[in-house]
Amino acid sequence: MKQIALDIGLASSPSFANFFGGPNEVVLRHLELWAGNSLRSPVPTYLWGDTASGKTHLLRAVKEVLCEQGASCGWLDAGVREPPEFNESWAAVILDDCHLYTALQQQAAFNWFVNALNAPDGKPRWVLAAGQLPPADLALREDLRTRLGWGHVFALQALNETERRAVLRKEADARGVFLSDEAMDFMLTRFSRDLGSLMQLLDQLDAYALQTQRAITIPLIKSMLENQ
Repeated sequence: MKQIALDIGLASSPSFANFFGGPNEVVLRHLELWAGNSLRSPVPTYLWGDTASGKTHLLRAVKEVLCEQGASCGWLDAGVREPPEFNESWAAVILDDCHLYTALQQQAAFNWFVNALNAPDGKPRWVLAAGQLPPADLALREDLRTRLGWGHVFALQALNETERRAVLRKEADARGVFLSDEAMDFMLTRFSRDLGSLMQLLDQLDAYALQTQRAITIPLIKSMLENQ
């Protein structure tokens, strides 16, 4: 049965609250404790795992917590073509998509990393990074690759089907929406199983069901797709 890939993200801003820990509970707690502690350890943290494992979600959740505290941070991912210089006002440096960095991005990431740990004011900034591969397997310049690997390194695991179902069920219940087993089976077999896409799909279905005053059923899902 052909799956329909939805190139969409989470409906709400990524946060610790809407991240299902599951097999990654230890990583979630590590980041929550660090982000919520004003006396942060300067030891870097690197997350690695498949696309659907939640790396970017967690990085953005950390950034959100820092913003709520009135702090700013440097953010670099593969889409930032011209990275800025390191800014001493940053409380942290966050590096996403490390496995995709160009030579220019690698240079910037290395510069940010060195400046973060050797800040002129003597207060090291935290470095949080993520990529699809463990540090030792990254095709990056050696000085950056080794630095990414000397701190805390966590391997993230994608949720299995049972865990994805639990997340969908929990989110549907939180919305006061009844999601039948048949509708959930249809969602999991016909659409991308990436959790972010599934959560966005549920958000769209909830809005469409409210608009049409109908329950979320397979006919409703098909109707929504036909009317997009």
